Parts: sequence; C-alpha cells; structure tokens
Amino acid sequence: MSTIVAGHFQLQDEVDLARRELVNAGFAEDRISGFFVNQPGQHDLTAIGGDNAMSPGAKETPVGVVEGAATGGAVGLAIGAATSPITGPIGPIVGGLVGAHVGSLFSFSKMKDAGESEEGGENRSEPRKPGMLLAVALADPADEARALDVLRRVGAHHIERADGTVQDGDWVDFDPLSKPVLIA
Repeated sequence: MSTIVAGHFQLQDEVDLARRELVNAGFAEDRISGFFVNQPGQHDLTAIGGDNAMSPGAKETPVGVVEGAATGGAVGLAIGAATSPITGPIGPIVGGLVGAHVGSLFSFSKMKDAGESEEGGENRSEPRKPGMLLAVALADPADEARALDVLRRVGAHHIERADGTVQDGDWVDFDPLSKPVLIA
C-alpha cells in the first residue's frame, strides 16, 4: 500500500495529457490509474444495483409507517365507534381503515430531511465528485510535491490524497464511497 495522489478532470483529453506529463516527470506508467467515477448512488456495489441495499435515510420507514398506521387506526376506530349510532356497524371499520391510512401518511413527516446525518453516522457533506479521476501511486513520500505540481499545472481539480494500491495501471482497492481527503 502506498500514498496515492489523484486529480479530477472533465475530459478524457485532459486525463491523457496529465498521464503523459506524469510519465515525463518520472512516474512509472504502471503506477498511474485513470478511470471514470460515477455519481453517488450509481456505483453498482449491490446485487440489485446502486450503492446500498436500502436508502440510508429510509431505515426507519417500516417502523414509522407501522406506528403511524396503528395510532391512526386506533383513533379512527374510536371515532367510528362513537359515530356508530349514525353510521351503523360499518362506521368503526371505515374509521379504522381511514385512520390507519392517514396515520401511515403522517409518519412520513417524522422522517429525516435530505442531508440530515444518520444517527451515530457521519454526514457526508462532500462526497467524491463524479468525472474522470487520474491517480498516481507514489514510490516515495517525497514524490508528492512533484505529483501535485504536475496535476495542478495540467488543470486537475479536487485533488485528493489516499492510501491504496495501484497495480498494472489499476487502482485495485479504490472505494468510490470513501470520503475524499482533499489537498487542493
């Protein structure tokens, strides 16, 4: 495992230029990896696609809907029972069903707002940007300044530092969901 410095680019031509400049600066071709990073949520990391089996903000949804339906159903049943002299025996049934439906809808108002962090989790306010990423594994920590100079000179943006392994031009342990450590 080595230190990796990576820069983001918008165009393939920019990546090709940056790769040539890194090689000209003395970095080995097999320690340079270029690839496209998808939008968050589109990394196809699960069997059904996407990044997670369940949307991170939706883990309380089943419990919330059941609680809302039960509460609403009980209230609706009580109102229906109170109005049964007018509505007859169908009043409590309809009241319970309508109350359960309204209660389950009300439970959605208790769910987290977009961007709110998970309980005990970390708020990913700055996910990795999508686009072309060119990474170079450094043979020596002293090479970092030279790599940064090349990446800045060719127009890289969102330059980040990571630990990992680049083998034969492939960043084999790249995690698209990891929070990037931006250095420039």
